[in-house]
Amino acid sequence: MDLIETVKAKAKANPVRVAFPEANDKKMVQAINEVAIGKYCDVVIVGHIDEVKSLCKENNIDDSKWEYIDNFDAEYGEKILTKYLKLPNLVYGEKSLRRRMSDALYFALMMEAIDEVDVTFAGITSATGDIIYAAQTIIGLENNLEVSSSVGIAKLPNYTFPDGNNLIAVGDCAVCTNPSASELASIAINTCETIRSVTGWEPKCALLSYSTDGSGSGELVEKVKTAVKLANERRPDLKIDGEFQLDAAIVPEIAAKKVKRPSEVAGNANILIFPDLNAGNIGVKLIQNFGGADAYGPLLQGFKKICSDCSRSAPVSELVGNILFSIVRAGDLKNGKK
Repeated sequence: MDLIETVKAKAKANPVRVAFPEANDKKMVQAINEVAIGKYCDVVIVGHIDEVKSLCKENNIDDSKWEYIDNFDAEYGEKILTKYLKLPNLVYGEKSLRRRMSDALYFALMMEAIDEVDVTFAGITSATGDIIYAAQTIIGLENNLEVSSSVGIAKLPNYTFPDGNNLIAVGDCAVCTNPSASELASIAINTCETIRSVTGWEPKCALLSYSTDGSGSGELVEKVKTAVKLANERRPDLKIDGEFQLDAAIVPEIAAKKVKRPSEVAGNANILIFPDLNAGNIGVKLIQNFGGADAYGPLLQGFKKICSDCSRSAPVSELVGNILFSIVRAGDLKNGKK
Protein backbone atom coordinates (compact mmCIF):
# COMPACT_ATOMS: atom_id res chain seq x y z
CA MET A 1 0.00 0.00 0.00
CA ASP A 2 1.47 3.38 -0.99
CA LEU A 3 1.59 6.38 1.32
CA ILE A 4 -1.59 8.07 0.12
CA GLU A 5 -3.59 4.85 0.39
CA THR A 6 -2.22 4.33 3.90
CA VAL A 7 -3.16 7.88 4.87
CA LYS A 8 -6.64 7.44 3.38
CA ALA A 9 -7.19 4.37 5.55
CA LYS A 10 -6.02 6.22 8.67
CA ALA A 11 -8.19 9.23 7.88
CA LYS A 12 -11.31 7.13 7.33
CA ALA A 13 -10.70 5.27 10.59
CA ASN A 14 -10.78 8.50 12.60
CA PRO A 15 -12.69 11.25 10.73
CA VAL A 16 -12.57 14.85 11.89
CA ARG A 17 -14.25 18.15 10.98
CA VAL A 18 -12.26 20.27 8.54
CA ALA A 19 -12.99 23.96 7.95
CA PHE A 20 -12.34 25.30 4.44
CA PRO A 21 -12.34 29.12 4.35
CA GLU A 22 -11.13 29.27 0.71
CA ALA A 23 -13.55 26.94 -1.04
CA ASN A 24 -14.38 29.69 -3.57
CA ASP A 25 -11.58 28.38 -5.81
CA LYS A 26 -12.09 25.76 -8.52
CA LYS A 27 -9.13 23.55 -7.57
CA MET A 28 -9.96 23.74 -3.88
CA VAL A 29 -13.61 22.84 -4.36
CA GLN A 30 -12.60 19.89 -6.55
CA ALA A 31 -10.22 18.66 -3.85
CA ILE A 32 -12.88 19.11 -1.18
CA ASN A 33 -15.30 17.10 -3.31
CA GLU A 34 -12.83 14.21 -3.51
CA VAL A 35 -12.36 13.98 0.26
CA ALA A 36 -16.11 14.36 0.78
CA ILE A 37 -16.91 11.54 -1.65
CA GLY A 38 -14.33 9.35 0.11
CA LYS A 39 -15.91 10.22 3.49
CA TYR A 40 -12.51 11.05 4.93
CA CYS A 41 -13.77 14.03 6.93
CA ASP A 42 -16.80 16.14 7.69
CA VAL A 43 -16.59 19.13 5.35
CA VAL A 44 -17.34 22.57 6.80
CA ILE A 45 -17.33 25.43 4.29
CA VAL A 46 -16.73 28.79 5.98
CA GLY A 47 -17.73 31.93 4.09
CA HIS A 48 -18.12 32.72 0.37
CA ILE A 49 -21.26 30.56 0.31
CA ASP A 50 -22.83 31.89 -2.90
CA GLU A 51 -19.51 31.62 -4.76
CA VAL A 52 -18.94 28.06 -3.56
CA LYS A 53 -22.46 26.95 -4.49
CA SER A 54 -22.00 28.50 -7.94
CA LEU A 55 -18.70 26.63 -8.43
CA CYS A 56 -20.35 23.38 -7.37
CA LYS A 57 -23.13 23.89 -9.90
CA GLU A 58 -20.65 24.68 -12.68
CA ASN A 59 -18.62 21.55 -11.91
CA ASN A 60 -21.55 19.17 -11.28
CA ILE A 61 -20.57 18.73 -7.63
CA ASP A 62 -23.15 17.56 -5.10
CA ASP A 63 -22.62 19.67 -1.97
CA SER A 64 -25.73 18.48 -0.15
CA LYS A 65 -23.73 16.71 2.57
CA TRP A 66 -21.48 19.67 3.27
CA GLU A 67 -22.07 22.08 6.11
CA TYR A 68 -22.03 25.77 5.28
CA ILE A 69 -21.11 28.40 7.87
CA ASP A 70 -21.79 32.06 7.11
CA ASN A 71 -19.16 34.12 8.89
CA PHE A 72 -21.55 37.08 8.71
CA ASP A 73 -24.28 35.19 10.60
CA ALA A 74 -24.65 37.48 13.63
CA GLU A 75 -26.13 34.88 15.98
CA TYR A 76 -23.56 32.19 15.23
CA GLY A 77 -20.76 34.74 15.26
CA GLU A 78 -21.71 35.85 18.77
CA LYS A 79 -21.63 32.25 19.92
CA ILE A 80 -18.12 31.79 18.51
CA LEU A 81 -16.87 35.09 19.90
CA THR A 82 -18.29 34.50 23.40
CA LYS A 83 -16.58 31.12 23.69
CA TYR A 84 -13.34 32.36 22.16
CA LEU A 85 -13.08 35.30 24.57
CA LYS A 86 -13.02 32.84 27.48
CA LEU A 87 -9.74 31.32 26.27
CA PRO A 88 -6.50 32.30 28.05
CA ASN A 89 -3.68 34.42 26.65
CA LEU A 90 -5.59 36.09 23.83
CA VAL A 91 -3.66 38.34 21.47
CA TYR A 92 -6.66 40.41 20.33
CA GLY A 93 -9.40 42.14 22.26
CA GLU A 94 -13.09 41.89 21.46
CA LYS A 95 -13.23 44.90 19.16
CA SER A 96 -10.29 43.70 17.09
CA LEU A 97 -11.70 40.17 16.89
CA ARG A 98 -15.03 41.42 15.62
CA ARG A 99 -13.26 43.11 12.72
CA ARG A 100 -11.28 39.99 11.88
CA MET A 101 -14.34 37.75 11.88
CA SER A 102 -15.31 39.22 8.52
CA ASP A 103 -12.32 37.29 7.15
CA ALA A 104 -13.32 33.64 6.65
CA LEU A 105 -9.81 32.43 7.55
CA TYR A 106 -9.84 34.14 10.96
CA PHE A 107 -13.40 32.99 11.57
CA ALA A 108 -12.47 29.38 10.80
CA LEU A 109 -9.45 29.54 13.11
CA MET A 110 -11.61 30.91 15.92
CA MET A 111 -14.00 28.00 15.36
CA GLU A 112 -11.06 25.64 15.61
CA ALA A 113 -9.75 27.27 18.78
CA ILE A 114 -13.04 26.47 20.56
CA ASP A 115 -13.26 22.93 19.07
CA GLU A 116 -16.08 23.58 16.61
CA VAL A 117 -13.75 22.09 13.96
CA ASP A 118 -10.50 20.13 14.18
CA VAL A 119 -8.54 21.51 11.20
CA THR A 120 -8.40 24.74 9.21
CA PHE A 121 -7.21 24.17 5.64
CA ALA A 122 -6.25 27.16 3.47
CA GLY A 123 -3.51 28.56 1.25
CA ILE A 124 -4.91 28.41 -2.26
CA THR A 125 -5.62 32.16 -2.18
CA SER A 126 -3.78 33.28 0.97
CA ALA A 127 -0.02 33.69 1.27
CA THR A 128 1.80 31.34 3.63
CA GLY A 129 2.90 34.27 5.80
CA ASP A 130 -0.69 35.45 6.21
CA ILE A 131 -1.84 32.00 7.29
CA ILE A 132 1.02 31.62 9.75
CA TYR A 133 0.35 35.05 11.27
CA ALA A 134 -3.36 34.30 11.60
CA ALA A 135 -2.69 30.87 13.14
CA GLN A 136 -0.11 32.21 15.60
CA THR A 137 -2.41 34.98 16.82
CA ILE A 138 -5.69 33.02 16.90
CA ILE A 139 -4.58 29.44 17.70
CA GLY A 140 -1.14 30.06 19.21
CA LEU A 141 2.01 27.97 19.41
CA GLU A 142 2.37 24.77 21.38
CA ASN A 143 3.46 25.35 24.95
CA ASN A 144 7.19 26.10 25.29
CA LEU A 145 7.74 25.96 21.53
CA GLU A 146 9.99 28.63 20.09
CA VAL A 147 8.91 28.74 16.47
CA SER A 148 6.42 27.41 13.94
CA SER A 149 7.79 25.56 10.92
CA SER A 150 6.81 23.27 8.08
CA VAL A 151 7.53 19.90 6.57
CA GLY A 152 6.89 18.48 3.12
CA ILE A 153 6.92 14.94 1.76
CA ALA A 154 8.43 14.43 -1.69
CA LYS A 155 7.70 11.44 -3.91
CA LEU A 156 10.70 10.86 -6.18
CA PRO A 157 9.79 9.11 -9.45
CA ASN A 158 13.39 8.48 -10.53
CA TYR A 159 15.09 7.62 -7.23
CA THR A 160 14.75 4.69 -4.88
CA PHE A 161 16.31 4.51 -1.42
CA PRO A 162 18.01 1.32 -0.17
CA ASP A 163 14.85 0.24 1.67
CA GLY A 164 12.85 0.38 -1.61
CA ASN A 165 11.06 3.59 -0.65
CA ASN A 166 10.89 6.62 -2.95
CA LEU A 167 9.66 9.13 -0.37
CA ILE A 168 11.63 11.66 1.64
CA ALA A 169 10.49 14.25 4.20
CA VAL A 170 12.01 17.73 3.99
CA GLY A 171 11.83 20.70 6.37
CA ASP A 172 11.72 23.58 6.87
CA CYS A 173 11.18 24.80 3.30
CA ALA A 174 8.44 27.39 3.80
CA VAL A 175 8.34 29.17 7.16
CA CYS A 176 11.37 29.84 9.38
CA THR A 177 13.80 32.11 7.54
CA ASN A 178 17.03 31.77 9.51
CA PRO A 179 16.50 29.60 12.59
CA SER A 180 18.89 29.75 15.51
CA ALA A 181 20.50 26.52 16.68
CA SER A 182 17.81 26.14 19.33
CA GLU A 183 15.03 26.79 16.81
CA LEU A 184 16.60 24.35 14.36
CA ALA A 185 16.57 21.69 17.09
CA SER A 186 12.86 22.39 17.67
CA ILE A 187 12.16 22.12 13.95
CA ALA A 188 13.91 18.72 13.80
CA ILE A 189 11.96 17.39 16.80
CA ASN A 190 8.63 18.69 15.53
CA THR A 191 9.27 17.26 12.07
CA CYS A 192 10.01 13.82 13.51
CA GLU A 193 6.69 13.89 15.36
CA THR A 194 4.72 15.11 12.34
CA ILE A 195 6.21 12.52 10.00
CA ARG A 196 5.69 9.66 12.44
CA SER A 197 2.04 10.73 12.77
CA VAL A 198 1.21 10.87 9.06
CA THR A 199 3.39 8.03 7.74
CA GLY A 200 4.02 5.66 10.62
CA TRP A 201 7.75 5.75 9.84
CA GLU A 202 10.43 5.52 12.48
CA PRO A 203 12.05 8.96 12.02
CA LYS A 204 15.69 9.03 11.00
CA CYS A 205 16.41 12.72 10.87
CA ALA A 206 19.52 14.27 9.31
CA LEU A 207 20.45 17.93 9.82
CA LEU A 208 22.10 19.09 6.61
CA SER A 209 25.15 21.26 6.08
CA TYR A 210 27.97 21.79 3.61
CA SER A 211 30.05 19.82 6.12
CA THR A 212 29.96 16.19 7.23
CA ASP A 213 31.16 15.49 10.76
CA GLY A 214 33.64 18.34 10.84
CA SER A 215 34.88 18.19 7.24
CA GLY A 216 34.10 21.91 7.02
CA SER A 217 34.15 24.68 9.58
CA GLY A 218 32.63 28.04 10.28
CA GLU A 219 29.64 29.71 11.89
CA LEU A 220 27.06 27.95 9.69
CA VAL A 221 28.48 24.53 10.50
CA GLU A 222 28.61 25.28 14.21
CA LYS A 223 24.93 26.24 14.20
CA VAL A 224 23.96 22.83 12.83
CA LYS A 225 26.30 20.99 15.23
CA THR A 226 24.78 22.83 18.18
CA ALA A 227 21.26 22.11 16.92
CA VAL A 228 22.00 18.38 16.78
CA LYS A 229 23.37 18.45 20.34
CA LEU A 230 20.30 20.33 21.64
CA ALA A 231 17.86 18.05 19.83
CA ASN A 232 19.55 14.96 21.28
CA GLU A 233 19.47 16.45 24.79
CA ARG A 234 15.79 17.37 24.53
CA ARG A 235 14.63 14.16 22.85
CA PRO A 236 17.13 11.33 23.28
CA ASP A 237 14.40 8.92 22.14
CA LEU A 238 14.50 10.32 18.60
CA LYS A 239 17.12 9.45 15.97
CA ILE A 240 18.46 12.89 15.06
CA ASP A 241 22.02 13.22 13.76
CA GLY A 242 24.39 15.43 11.77
CA GLU A 243 25.92 17.60 10.58
CA PHE A 244 25.76 15.78 7.22
CA GLN A 245 26.10 16.73 3.60
CA LEU A 246 23.13 15.52 1.57
CA ASP A 247 24.89 12.52 0.06
CA ALA A 248 26.19 11.39 3.45
CA ALA A 249 22.63 11.56 4.78
CA ILE A 250 20.98 9.37 2.13
CA VAL A 251 23.63 7.20 0.40
CA PRO A 252 24.98 4.35 2.58
CA GLU A 253 28.22 3.94 0.61
CA ILE A 254 29.09 7.61 0.94
CA ALA A 255 28.08 7.70 4.60
CA ALA A 256 30.43 4.77 5.25
CA LYS A 257 33.34 6.81 3.83
CA LYS A 258 32.51 10.15 5.43
CA VAL A 259 31.03 9.26 8.84
CA LYS A 260 33.67 7.46 10.89
CA ARG A 261 31.45 6.68 13.88
CA PRO A 262 28.27 4.68 14.56
CA SER A 263 25.14 6.41 13.29
CA GLU A 264 21.62 5.09 12.75
CA VAL A 265 20.85 8.07 10.52
CA ALA A 266 23.86 8.51 8.23
CA GLY A 267 23.12 6.99 4.82
CA ASN A 268 19.61 6.03 5.94
CA ALA A 269 17.84 9.33 6.60
CA ASN A 270 14.15 9.59 5.80
CA ILE A 271 13.91 13.18 7.07
CA LEU A 272 16.17 16.01 5.86
CA ILE A 273 16.35 19.27 7.83
CA PHE A 274 17.73 22.24 5.92
CA PRO A 275 19.76 24.83 7.86
CA ASP A 276 17.73 27.82 6.64
CA LEU A 277 14.92 28.82 4.30
CA ASN A 278 17.25 29.68 1.40
CA ALA A 279 18.56 26.13 1.29
CA GLY A 280 15.17 24.56 1.99
CA ASN A 281 13.16 26.47 -0.59
CA ILE A 282 15.81 26.03 -3.29
CA GLY A 283 16.26 22.35 -2.43
CA VAL A 284 12.60 21.39 -2.63
CA LYS A 285 12.11 23.28 -5.91
CA LEU A 286 15.15 21.54 -7.39
CA ILE A 287 13.72 18.10 -6.72
CA GLN A 288 10.32 19.20 -8.03
CA ASN A 289 11.52 20.80 -11.26
CA PHE A 290 14.57 18.69 -12.15
CA GLY A 291 13.55 15.47 -10.40
CA GLY A 292 9.85 15.57 -11.27
CA ALA A 293 8.91 14.99 -7.63
CA ASP A 294 5.41 15.38 -6.27
CA ALA A 295 5.73 17.42 -3.11
CA TYR A 296 2.98 17.24 -0.50
CA GLY A 297 2.94 20.21 1.81
CA PRO A 298 3.86 22.42 3.38
CA LEU A 299 2.42 20.84 6.51
CA LEU A 300 2.52 23.56 9.14
CA GLN A 301 3.64 22.46 12.59
CA GLY A 302 4.18 23.93 16.02
CA PHE A 303 0.65 25.23 16.62
CA LYS A 304 -1.67 24.09 19.40
CA LYS A 305 -4.03 22.71 16.76
CA ILE A 306 -3.65 21.60 13.15
CA CYS A 307 -3.56 24.58 10.78
CA SER A 308 -2.74 23.73 7.19
CA ASP A 309 -1.29 25.66 4.29
CA CYS A 310 -1.04 24.58 0.67
CA SER A 311 0.89 25.79 -2.33
CA ARG A 312 -1.11 28.10 -4.58
CA SER A 313 0.30 26.23 -7.59
CA ALA A 314 -0.54 22.76 -6.23
CA PRO A 315 -2.61 20.47 -8.48
CA VAL A 316 -5.80 18.92 -7.11
CA SER A 317 -4.02 15.63 -6.33
CA GLU A 318 -1.55 17.39 -4.03
CA LEU A 319 -4.34 19.35 -2.36
CA VAL A 320 -6.16 16.11 -1.62
CA GLY A 321 -2.99 14.60 -0.18
CA ASN A 322 -2.41 17.63 2.04
CA ILE A 323 -5.99 17.54 3.32
CA LEU A 324 -5.62 13.84 4.14
CA PHE A 325 -2.37 14.43 6.02
CA SER A 326 -4.09 17.16 8.04
CA ILE A 327 -7.00 14.86 8.88
CA VAL A 328 -4.64 12.17 10.18
CA ARG A 329 -2.65 14.65 12.26
CA ALA A 330 -5.82 16.11 13.78
CA GLY A 331 -7.11 12.63 14.56
CA ASP A 332 -3.89 11.79 16.36
CA LEU A 333 -4.04 15.06 18.28
CA LYS A 334 -7.60 14.34 19.41
CA ASN A 335 -6.47 10.91 20.60
CA GLY A 336 -3.58 12.35 22.59
CA LYS A 337 -0.86 11.25 20.16
CA LYS A 338 1.97 13.46 18.91
